Amino acid sequence: MSLHVQKLDLQKANISGSRWQEVNAEELEIDNVSLAKTKVNNANMKSMLLNDVNLEQVEISNTNLSRAQIKHANFSHAVIDHVHLFGTEFRNAVLPEEGAPNFNENGEYKPVSFDHCDLAKGQIKNCNLSNMEIIDCDISGLKINGILIEDLIRKQEK
Repeated sequence: MSLHVQKLDLQKANISGSRWQEVNAEELEIDNVSLAKTKVNNANMKSMLLNDVNLEQVEISNTNLSRAQIKHANFSHAVIDHVHLFGTEFRNAVLPEEGAPNFNENGEYKPVSFDHCDLAKGQIKNCNLSNMEIIDCDISGLKINGILIEDLIRKQEK
């Protein structure tokens, strides 16, 4: 089923474990909501605002999240695959945070993984990036705490 939403404002809700398939919801505003274990696939949700959102174990694939603002979000154990995040801003997000929520029951650490994503022109500010995996992604123009990723890579190579 395909859904087109022009304006949706979710606040203080728990919709964990939901499935968002082929959702077209531009300018979506989600505040203080749990989307843990939610699966998002083939969706267009650009210019979205996520504030104080639990995205633990979320699976996002083949989705457009360009120009989103993601603030105070927990991405522990998240899998983000083939997602367009051009110009997206992550601020005070757990990507992931060291500690209990980021470890499987067997004690194995599982970082957030960005795989084949477009992170170009994005911004990551005041986030814990412990062991974050970025695999085959476009990172041109990506800034981490105001510094271009290209400059950070050059500093590490020296």
